[in-house]
Amino acid sequence: MQIRCALVGMPGSGKSTVGRQLAHRAGVPFVDLDHRLEQLIGTTIRSFFEAEGEARFRDLESEVLAEVCSGDGGMVLSTGGGAVLRPQNRDVLRTFGPVVYLRASPEEIFKRVKHDRTRPLLQGGNPLDKLRDLYAQRDGLYRETAHYIIETGRPTVHTLVNMIMMQLEMAGHAPTGSAATE
Repeated sequence: MQIRCALVGMPGSGKSTVGRQLAHRAGVPFVDLDHRLEQLIGTTIRSFFEAEGEARFRDLESEVLAEVCSGDGGMVLSTGGGAVLRPQNRDVLRTFGPVVYLRASPEEIFKRVKHDRTRPLLQGGNPLDKLRDLYAQRDGLYRETAHYIIETGRPTVHTLVNMIMMQLEMAGHAPTGSAATE
């Protein structure tokens, strides 16, 4: 049995970092949807946002998400923070496999990303206020989409991976014993 799951959550919640380690542990490919999109568009998401606008980006994101999720085999998929904004994306994710919401407070995220200039929705104004606004808009959508919610505040990446593996094992989505520490 190969693991097949998706990670959702706010920008900076750890989806890419945890996803990469989770895929390594499970022995399956890791797909970062944002990186896949940047390869396709040939520029950064931030540049695309500025040139084409968010609506065009979300259209492209939906297309690529549907394509990635239609594939077979094991995979850990890290979505962009806004992938859950569209109802069809939430449906695609829930059909794809177990969805894990990596939940972090806006204050925790701010500590992690305050110096990151590559996140388009956090540029200009007060980034902490923007994170709070994004959280207010998206937390319910992440919860609606997710099968599991993992709090990312204190645990290490290694511990988070173990927590996710245990959830997947208990639900029969991963072979028993795969959550054992290496």
